[in-house]
Amino acid sequence: MKFEDFKSGIYRSQYQYKSFLPAGVNQEWTWNDPRINVLLEKATQALGELKAFSRIVPNVDLFISMHILKEANTSSRIEETKTEIDDVVKEADAIVPEKRDDWQEVQNYVQAMNEAIQHLDTLPLSLRLIRRTHEILMNNVGRKHRAPAEFRTNQNWIGGSSLADASYIPPHINDMHDLLDDFEQFLRNDKIMVPHLIRCAIAHYQFETIHPFFDGNGRIGRYS
Repeated sequence: MKFEDFKSGIYRSQYQYKSFLPAGVNQEWTWNDPRINVLLEKATQALGELKAFSRIVPNVDLFISMHILKEANTSSRIEETKTEIDDVVKEADAIVPEKRDDWQEVQNYVQAMNEAIQHLDTLPLSLRLIRRTHEILMNNVGRKHRAPAEFRTNQNWIGGSSLADASYIPPHINDMHDLLDDFEQFLRNDKIMVPHLIRCAIAHYQFETIHPFFDGNGRIGRYS
């Protein structure tokens, strides 16, 4: 499939609303636009420079752990948590009660990311691993409908107060599981010859489009 010819999906009528049904992604990908090659080269070069810098940092594990803390805090703030970076490094008993739920969400993010990286030594990148990571992310937080490790069982939406005024309505659950199967096959399909960064971009897009959890989709997608 050429990027230029790709049709992202269709809107499917449900009861009193339309959900978006994305096209599958488990297929070969090509493109004609030379700008993609140039941007891919720049991104790959930047990753190479980062890898080179990591070899001269005296304690790279400490550097990475602080980066994860920063990423966890930044990503969680997108979800309207109010924790500052200096709070993130404190112990729970040093956090004022009104900030403790937000602090816990950031700590869960850090734990989820660290454990997911460790599990990659023994588990493939899969729906099983994603659900396990979501379970850690949503553990012991006060969000409504958090449903740790469980894919949604009814319709969700993004933006607005209801389906009537939503900015985006992900695929219906009747379509969701087939899409997730296609997504997982794409993650593990070593016959698709595309650069890793392109595969990551497609996977991130498809996961967020499917939006399979009640809550935490953004953070799971960004950590991935």
